[in-house]
This record gives sequence, structure tokens and C-alpha cells, in this order.
Amino acid sequence: MIAFRLDKRNKMPLLFVLFVAMLILFAVLNIVLGSVRISLHDLVRVLLRQGENAVYDKVVWDIRLPRTLAAILGGAALSVSGLLLQIFFRNPIVDPYVLGVSSGATLIVAILMLTGVVLEMGTIPPYLLSLGAFAGALAVVILIVAVSGRVKQVVTLLVVGLMIGYVCGAGTTILEALAEKENLHNFVLWTMGSFSGFGWEQVSVLAVAGGALLAVSYLLCKPLNALLLGEDYARSMGVNIKSLRVVLVLIASTLTALVTAFAGPVAFIGLAAPHIARLTLGTSDNRALIPATILLGAVITNLCDLLARILFAPVELPISAISSLIGAPIVIVLLMKRRTSL
Repeated sequence: MIAFRLDKRNKMPLLFVLFVAMLILFAVLNIVLGSVRISLHDLVRVLLRQGENAVYDKVVWDIRLPRTLAAILGGAALSVSGLLLQIFFRNPIVDPYVLGVSSGATLIVAILMLTGVVLEMGTIPPYLLSLGAFAGALAVVILIVAVSGRVKQVVTLLVVGLMIGYVCGAGTTILEALAEKENLHNFVLWTMGSFSGFGWEQVSVLAVAGGALLAVSYLLCKPLNALLLGEDYARSMGVNIKSLRVVLVLIASTLTALVTAFAGPVAFIGLAAPHIARLTLGTSDNRALIPATILLGAVITNLCDLLARILFAPVELPISAISSLIGAPIVIVLLMKRRTSL
């Protein structure tokens, strides 16, 4: 039985202040650092619309600020999605992509980029890729939600999700084998994940839809806490397990679908951030864990996006590689520290 260790409440406000400070710091660094360096003074003037440098205005408002906000929102969405699925499956190694959502998105993007379906258009418009990715992800979401209302064991749903992922992966692999080299190169770059190219329209969609789903997730804290203590206990507390399953799968999968549609698959954030939040706070109470996961997911994604841009500039590294290199050691260190302190 999982106990809520809220005897450490005194340190929680300090940790949340630290998380917010880190988020602000990395967000500012993400805006000012790059091929065009911008001082803090110039950044403030640009944000206040008092700047006189047209280059700075364009770099901040059209490129870096939307990308930074996208990384914040995308990281928060993936992290909460991972947390919800870890609670749902009672499995700490579950991530947002375990149900095949990204595989569905990747298959549709592969069809668009690797076949002759849209060759008449020349260059594929970014919005078409986003719509295709979201359509593929949404199709998997609908299928998973339909299955979740019919199965009794969550393990069955997990297996179904894995099988959907394998089927979509097989289709993608076949298309890769038959694709031309140039198209394959562009597709591989998309599968690496990136928050580059975000505009204000995409940020708005992510903010409105993702923000609403994150708010609903927090409203589910009470039934989620009850579910941590077992389905029988949750039922005794009046929780409708069948409905909760559908809602959790729908929220987690839709959050993942939104991010994948615009940024491609971004690995490890949804797996690492909930672990780091849980180990740092020392609690499983979702009233504290969900806000902490949102903040840490945004912090980690912002840091990874910054490093992906500047480490080997002008070459941009895959954000998934950076997130794995940073997140894995942090989780290992926290696990070892917690074990030795017991």
C-alpha cells in the first residue's frame, strides 16, 4: 500500500519556488542564447515593444519565444500524460507512447512523406504534416478508448496498445524500405522530435487544448489518489473505475497526440519527469505531484531544447537524445540516493 508522505510539507513550498525559478531561468536562456545573442536589457525592451532592432524583434517574437512556450507546454503535457498512465497501469516504466499513439502519428506522416500521395504539391506544408500526425494519433486514441471501456484488466489494454504500436511500426518500416533517400532523410529528422518551427497558431492550440486537459487532470486528484490504494479501495470511495479508466486514457493519449502532431515524438520526458517529481517531493499525493510534474516537465524540456540548439550550433541535435542523456542519470542518482537514505 502506498503511503502519502506529506510530513515533508515544509520543504514543498521551497521546492515549488525552486522549480518555478528554474523554469524562468531556462526560458530566458532559451530566448537570449543562440546564433544571435540578445542581452537581457534588449530582451526586456523587445518584450515591452520598445526595441529598435528589427532583427531582435523578429528573432524573439517569431522564432524563440513561440519555441520556448511550445517546449514549456509540450513538456508539461508529456509529463502529465506519463504520470497518468503510470498511475493507471501501476507501472513506473510506462511512458506516454506505450499505447501506440506516436506510432499512429508516425505512420500517417510516413505515408505523407515517403509515398507519392502529396508529391504533386512539391514541398509538404507543415500544417499538413501536423494534421496528418494528429489524425493518426487520434485514430489510435479512439481505438484505445473504445477498448478501455470493454476490457476488465488494464494489462489487456497495455498489450493492445503495444500491438497497435507494432502494427503501425511495421507499416512505417515497410514504407521506409521503399522510400527514396531524400524523402527518407527528411522523415528520419521528423521522427527525432523538435520544437523548431513553432508559430503562434500552434502555440495557441497547444495552450488552449493542452491547458484544459492539464486542468482536468488536476481535478482528478482525489480519484487518482484513491486508485493508488487499489481498485477495491477506490470503489469503496465511490469511484467509478470503468469511467475513470476511459477518462484517464483519453486525457493521456490526447495530450500525447497534441505534442506529437506538432513536434514529433519526444522521448523520455514523460517517463523521467514523473519519477523526478515523485522522488524529489517524497510523496505520491497527486495534489502535489501533478503541479510538480507539470513544472519539472517544462523545466527539463526547456533545458534539453536549449542544449539541442547550442551544443553543436549551427547543427541542431535531436531533443530526444538530449532528454535521455540528461534525464536517465538524474533518475538513477535520485533512486540511489533514496535507497541509501532508507
